[in-house]
Amino acid sequence: MIYSGKVEEIFGYIENIVFSGESFTVARLKEPRKQDLTCIVGSLPSLQPGETVRCLGEWKHHPQYGPQFEVKEFESKEPSDLLGIRKYLESGLIRGIGPSYAERIVECFGIETLKIIDESPQRLSEVPGIGPKRIEMIASCWQQQKGIREVMIFLRSHGITTAFAQKIYKTYGDESIRKVKEDPFAMARDIGGIGFKIADQIAQKIGIPTTSATRVQAGIEHVLWELSNEGHTCYPEDELCKESTELLQLGEDKIKENLEATVRDGGLIRQEGMVWLKPFYHAEIGIARELQRLQTASCNLRQVQEDKAVQWVEEKLKIQFAPEQQAAIIASVQQKLHIITGGPGTGKSTITRAILAISAKLTDHILLAAPTGRASKRMTEITGKKASTIHSMLEMDFQNGGFKRNKENPLKCDLLIVDEASMIDTLLFYHLLKAIPTTARVLLIGDIDQLPSVGAGNILKDLLASNTIGFTKLTEVYRQAAHSKIVTNAHRINRGEFPEFLAGSDCKFIEKETPEEILATIVELVSHRLPLKYRFHRFEDIQVLSPMKRGLIGCENLNVVLQKELNPSLAPLSRMGRTFHVGDKVMQIRNDYEKLVFNGDIGTILTIDLSAQTLTVRYDDRRVEYAFADIDDLVLAYAVSIHKSQGSEYPCIVIPLHKSHFMMLHRNLLYTGITRGKKLVVLVGSSQAISMAVRNDDVKRRFTGLRGALLSGSR
Repeated sequence: MIYSGKVEEIFGYIENIVFSGESFTVARLKEPRKQDLTCIVGSLPSLQPGETVRCLGEWKHHPQYGPQFEVKEFESKEPSDLLGIRKYLESGLIRGIGPSYAERIVECFGIETLKIIDESPQRLSEVPGIGPKRIEMIASCWQQQKGIREVMIFLRSHGITTAFAQKIYKTYGDESIRKVKEDPFAMARDIGGIGFKIADQIAQKIGIPTTSATRVQAGIEHVLWELSNEGHTCYPEDELCKESTELLQLGEDKIKENLEATVRDGGLIRQEGMVWLKPFYHAEIGIARELQRLQTASCNLRQVQEDKAVQWVEEKLKIQFAPEQQAAIIASVQQKLHIITGGPGTGKSTITRAILAISAKLTDHILLAAPTGRASKRMTEITGKKASTIHSMLEMDFQNGGFKRNKENPLKCDLLIVDEASMIDTLLFYHLLKAIPTTARVLLIGDIDQLPSVGAGNILKDLLASNTIGFTKLTEVYRQAAHSKIVTNAHRINRGEFPEFLAGSDCKFIEKETPEEILATIVELVSHRLPLKYRFHRFEDIQVLSPMKRGLIGCENLNVVLQKELNPSLAPLSRMGRTFHVGDKVMQIRNDYEKLVFNGDIGTILTIDLSAQTLTVRYDDRRVEYAFADIDDLVLAYAVSIHKSQGSEYPCIVIPLHKSHFMMLHRNLLYTGITRGKKLVVLVGSSQAISMAVRNDDVKRRFTGLRGALLSGSR
């Protein structure tokens, strides 16, 4: 690459965006009195077509793409000529104005267009087709954009991107600059996607010392939240100090001094060498208390004669239950709380149907729930009775926060059955228990050998380890399931044995050694071979699951490649380093209680409206609208992590496995991935990688306090 070595300034409006990534953008700039478009490259976050920009940088010559202007600094300006104004309005920055309205408005008001929108928006009624509601939308968005521009100017001077400026403005509104100056670290707590490092960057630029108590205490708290994202509800004090020292680049004495102060002030909880964030500490104590409440109270449901009940349900369902299955049914209709755990093919679903049939003779007040939409839908299909997600069953309270169903307003049920209990995290389990009436019976069903919850905690494992609640562990695989290599291989993996791959079976292995070969094979399988041979729908039936996020065969790159192959588009939406097309398969990556979509939910993009700045996603039978500022909550989902696939089943699963994934190659990860497939599982990669995963039973420890709380009753 050849540089001119001379810093220059260029000016013009953005004709189009060629590529937009998190830290790199390629765009075409129309300079005044120049016929050809100028290619500009650099860190140009949230740049939009139509924006007028003044860029400082230098020319370079790319051997493949020719002359380019590499931008070092840029400033966004309102356009000053008719074409620039029209392009600016067409870009979708102002809700209510798309290409058609942009042309009409500029035709009507000419060079005065932006002044009229700013000072006299009511005059837009002079434009054919623009009514009062659209004028109100345009005026409101224009004022918001003015506010955002002020925030952008302030934040850009501190090295912060436009995308984050929009999120800050959405949270704090006109108070944005004041709040950021007062406590920049609050952004890490209040605004999704803005972590401690960005807040720290702003703090240092506005003069907050690196040794200030505000910074150090915020850093320690940030480390604990980051650790909670890895599953820990608490963490050893010494290790926490080391992690905080590394983040803050300060001496350990300074960290310990501020940790002591935070504990003393009640900001963090410390007991027996472990440190908790307050929400997790109180949740774990609360879980132990609520379970004791439920266990010690009488049950609304009358006792049944167990032997007769089992005989009756066998005749009703035309099934002969094995002794361990009979024991699970009897314990579940006897005990106030019971857990059933077991792998695929051990009969959990059939036992659930039997318990439901018996309990339906005793009460009409039965609730079924699961942690995710897909898991609840599968539960409905298995039982024939409507199941819901735990979140929707608890009813989100948007006005006051939390859930409407709680201790004061409990659920109306005599029996609650919760499936996929291994997926429930600590905070959600606490909310659920508080809402269960004291006289209700509770049955938890799950697979203890699967990966634990995405959120913090290890609920199912801690409950079983405490031995304070009755449980049945199913181990025998029954005849129908034993014909499936998916099921038998899952159990082989669980025992530390290499899986068997037989011709014509439902579990296949395609040996490929290099990541490049694995990637090419997966694209060919998903786009052609599997749909042609098995009649699988490329979007709805086939799901690629990867152990890793990064790398050539990690989720991120697989999604880019599969999107290009399966759903190309000439008019993509590029925002915040992500590119979306109508028809894309996408996944929500954060819980959004307002939209009622949750981490791991998968949907399809139905519409992208540049005029209204909205994107609509269909989740099963629901349509959810996203403002462009919120779409960093979405990622492509042609490939997802095995962790995020929990609770879901797909007709066909494709899993890349390579020794470069060594950090993630654990037995329970491969076991979880394989058990997501219903009809066909295809592993693509090296036998060495499979061996590494099967042999590695060293499950990464999660630090939690629940088992201790259950054993002691309270801390």
